[in-house]
Amino acid sequence: MKLAVASVGEGIESAVDRRVGRAKHFVVDLEPDAAKTVSNAANLNATRGAGSQATGTVIDLEVKALIAGRIGSKTSAALRAKGVTTYPDEGGTSAEALDRFKAGTLDQMALAHVMEHR
Repeated sequence: MKLAVASVGEGIESAVDRRVGRAKHFVVDLEPDAAKTVSNAANLNATRGAGSQATGTVIDLEVKALIAGRIGSKTSAALRAKGVTTYPDEGGTSAEALDRFKAGTLDQMALAHVMEHR
């Protein structure tokens, strides 16, 4: 399954970003054992709509899942509508988050429990 992690830096050893809209990068897992980093620079300084624009970026990556520290309700709903499941995971590197996902230890974000970003 192709999935992405919101990341504070380039590469799989970068920390998971707690944000989606203003995450610096998305690390995209390209199984088996390969990954690429996609910049989200266009949204870093957006005065409005960073979450919506980043959602479009994630959808364009054609991933089936997104891992980030916190995922706002609008972002989660938009991703769900396009078939992308969301998984909250704060702490650690993108590689560690991908390992937790593959091990089945991350819980899919329930729609009723979507976290508002702050």
